[in-house]
Amino acid sequence: MNIAGLVGRTLAQLGAAHAFGVVGSGNFHLTNALRENGVPFTAARHEGGAATMADAYSRMSGLVTVLTTHQGCGLTNAATGIGEAAKSRTPLIVLTADAAGSAVRSNFRIDQDGLARSLGAVPERVHSAQSAVADTVRAFRTAQNERRTVVLSVPLDVQSQPVPAGTPGRVPPVAPTGFVRPAPGLARGLADLLSTVKRPVFVAGRGARYAGEELKALAAQSGALLATSAVANGLFEGEEFNLGISGGFSTPETAALIREADLIIGWGCTLNMWTMRHGSLINKDAVVVQVDLEDSALGANRDIHLGVIGDCAATAADVLAELKAAVPEPRVNYRTPETAARIAAGARWQDVPVEELSTPDRIDPRVLSLELDALLPAERLVSVDSGNFMGYPSTHLSVPDEFGFCFTQAFQSIGLGLGTAIGAALARPDRLPVLGTGDGGFLMGISELETAVRLALPLVVIVYNDAAYGAEVHHFGAGSEHDGGAADMETVTFPDTDIAAIARGYGADGITVRTVADLAAVTGWLDGPRTAPLVIDAKIASDGGAWWLAEAFKGH
Repeated sequence: MNIAGLVGRTLAQLGAAHAFGVVGSGNFHLTNALRENGVPFTAARHEGGAATMADAYSRMSGLVTVLTTHQGCGLTNAATGIGEAAKSRTPLIVLTADAAGSAVRSNFRIDQDGLARSLGAVPERVHSAQSAVADTVRAFRTAQNERRTVVLSVPLDVQSQPVPAGTPGRVPPVAPTGFVRPAPGLARGLADLLSTVKRPVFVAGRGARYAGEELKALAAQSGALLATSAVANGLFEGEEFNLGISGGFSTPETAALIREADLIIGWGCTLNMWTMRHGSLINKDAVVVQVDLEDSALGANRDIHLGVIGDCAATAADVLAELKAAVPEPRVNYRTPETAARIAAGARWQDVPVEELSTPDRIDPRVLSLELDALLPAERLVSVDSGNFMGYPSTHLSVPDEFGFCFTQAFQSIGLGLGTAIGAALARPDRLPVLGTGDGGFLMGISELETAVRLALPLVVIVYNDAAYGAEVHHFGAGSEHDGGAADMETVTFPDTDIAAIARGYGADGITVRTVADLAAVTGWLDGPRTAPLVIDAKIASDGGAWWLAEAFKGH
C-alpha cells in the first residue's frame, strides 16, 4: 500500500461519511482509496458543485464529509463552496492533491495553504510517509471536534511513497469532545435575568441546531418566545410560541413581537445584521445576551450585556436547573393568551393575506410558493439558492424541523442551489428534496442537473424565473433617482430562457408554469415513479423588489 491508500483508509476508519468530487490524475488514487475502504463517493460535474454537496450532506447528517479535488485548478474550482462551508463551520475535509515538493515549476503549483486560510478554512497537509496517519488524524479531529473545514493537502511525491513498516492496520476513533458547560456563575446570572424580565425572546442560530429540546424546556419554564435565524429554520416547528425566522424574513407580527422583548438571548447566533435587521429588532431598553462556544463571537456584531461561553444544550440545561431552583413554577411572562393569538394570526407568512401580482402570463411568486406548499408532501427538505426570490421558498414553504431546511448563504453566492439540494437529498433520502432557485443561480450551476438525473433523485426544482439578476434590477432600479438618473439594466437582464426545455435535455422532467392551473403537472409527477428530477420553470411576476431586499442591501 502507498500513502494515498493509507490516507483514504485512515479517513474511512475515522468515520468519513460520504465523499464528493471530480476525479483527476492528482486525486485518482486518494478517491479510490476512500471507495475501497467503504466511503460512498458521488461524482459531480464541477468541483464547485461537489464542494457544496459535501457541505450540505454534512449539515443534514451532522457527520464529517469529504471533498476530493485535483491539485491547483481542482482546488480553485471548489473555492467558493469551500468558503461557504468554512464560514458556516461545516465539519468537512477537503482532501486535495498538491504538487510535489520538487516540482517548483509545475503548472498546478499554487499556495494551497494560503488559499485555504484566505477562505477561512484550516490548512493541513500530509508531510511525509512517517507522519501520514498522524497528519490525517489531526485534520479529522479538527474538522469533527472544532467543526471546521480543513484543507488536507497530499503532495504527489508523498502519495506514491510506500507505507512504512510497522504502521498499524487500524487507527483508534477520534472521540468527540464533551459538551462545554458554562461557568456556574454565568448560568446563575442568566437564570437571574430570566427570573426578573417580562418579555424574553430566544433566537437560536446555527450553533443551537442540536439544542432544540433543551431550549424548548427552558423557554417553557421562563415564559420566553422562540425564534431562529434563517439557518436554523424549523428548529421550533410545532411549538405554540414559535415566532419563526427572526430578521429580514420575519412577518410584520414576528418583527413587532421581537421589538417588544425586554430580553433577547442569542443561542449559537451572533445576532448579525440579517437576524436583527441591522439592530432595528432590538428594543433600546432590552438586555442582550449571547451564548456561544467561540469567545470571538460574543459581541462581534453588537454590544451585549452578558456573554456566556458554553455549548447551547449544556448551557440551557444548566440555566434551567438554576431557574427551577429559584422559581419552581413556570413563569407566564411573554406566553400570554394575547401573545398566542398574535402568533397564530400573523407569525407565518402562509397566514398573511396576499395582494396578488399575477398577470395572464406571469405568476405571483408568493402564490406559486403557497400553492406548492399545499401540493408537496410535508416530509420535505427545502434547499435555497441566493437571489431576490430567496425569501419565498424560505418563508412560504413550511418544513418539518431543522433538518428540513438547508440554507447555504454564509458567502451569499448564487449558483450553489443544485449542489446544496443534491448533498442534502443524499443525506436524508427519507424526505422529498425541494430546491428554490432563481434563473441566474440555476443556470450558473446547471451542470449538476446531470448529476441529479444520473442519481435518479426525486428532486423538485422550483426556478423563480424573472429573466434577470433580480436583486440588482430592483435595487439599482429603485435607487436610480439617487444615482443621478435612470440606471442601465442591460447588464443584469436577459432574454427569456426555456428552462423547462433545457431540463428535459438533461433527462429531467420539465414544465413551464405561468398560472396556478399549470401546477396540475406537479400533481402528475408526484403521483408517478419520481425517478427523475422535476424542474418547474416558473415565469414569475415582478414583486418590485422582495420585502427583505432593502434590508439586505443595507449591508452591501
